[in-house]
Amino acid sequence: MRRFEYSRADAPEQAAISASSKDASFIAGGTNLLDLMKLEIETPIKLVDITRLELEKVETTADGGLRIGTLVTNSDLAAHPDVIANYPVLSRAILAGATGQLRNKATTGGNFLQRTRCYYFYQTDSACNKREPGTGCPAVNGENRTLAILGTSDACIAQHPSDMAVAMRLLDATIETVKADGSTRAIDVKDFYCLPKDTPHIENVLEAGELITHVVLPAPVKGMHTYDKVRDRASYAFALVSCAAVIDADENGSLKTVRLAFGGIGTEPWRNEEVEALLMDTDGNSDVIKQAADLLLHDAKGNGQNDFKIPLTRRLLKQVIQRALAGKGA
Repeated sequence: MRRFEYSRADAPEQAAISASSKDASFIAGGTNLLDLMKLEIETPIKLVDITRLELEKVETTADGGLRIGTLVTNSDLAAHPDVIANYPVLSRAILAGATGQLRNKATTGGNFLQRTRCYYFYQTDSACNKREPGTGCPAVNGENRTLAILGTSDACIAQHPSDMAVAMRLLDATIETVKADGSTRAIDVKDFYCLPKDTPHIENVLEAGELITHVVLPAPVKGMHTYDKVRDRASYAFALVSCAAVIDADENGSLKTVRLAFGGIGTEPWRNEEVEALLMDTDGNSDVIKQAADLLLHDAKGNGQNDFKIPLTRRLLKQVIQRALAGKGA
């Protein structure tokens, strides 16, 4: 590891100011950052420790939602009584990711910012536009079995690795931040990530030094909450395809609430609200599900080894809808 300056922040504004200089990074749990530093993929010259900040609470909002501090660990968030009772899809998504030891350290804010697990991104003697802009993307014609089929470009097909962020996208979460000048802003999760296009190294809309302070969930949505994750092994494996869903059906088997977000297939947590609208007020028959899958995967592009993700996503979508209807959305 290269030498770096280390400081601790006592307030969010102070942290933002300290990290606003070039090549500075925040560190909390560090479950992804430390690996990247050891491999010299990321080489910050300054680390700003934010673990002393009072951002470890989960609070109820006036409209019945939750306001989650950025330092709430994945384990604590998944086990929180309000999350289990009202947002079980979020609890299940978190528990489907990583190991218990990592979840004990990983933080809510940090989870949004974890980097892709593309092989070429981690192989420092290889070209990678995300790591070194302009060098190329060998994954397009190389080892791409785990990589994205939606939101890709000729410059990058790296998948987004987070399970938690998929559930947050489903739940219409909002990310609150503070900037170095003391100003704050609220960013809808749907607007937080950037598609790779010609600039895959720009992964989100955060400015230099901008610190995530809270994540806000709106009031809970009624229905069956589920997180289905298809992976190579039962634990500690990133999703090949995953689906976070909230689905509610009436006693006649008509879909009244349909929310679907997918992981493993996109360069960001993937949600298509046109697909949800197509399924609404239908009985979820095979023809409708096929139309929904066609719409979801209209722009999907496999690169050889990851072609299987297209039919796999179709089957997973069908499985989730049919299970909800079998239980009438319960």
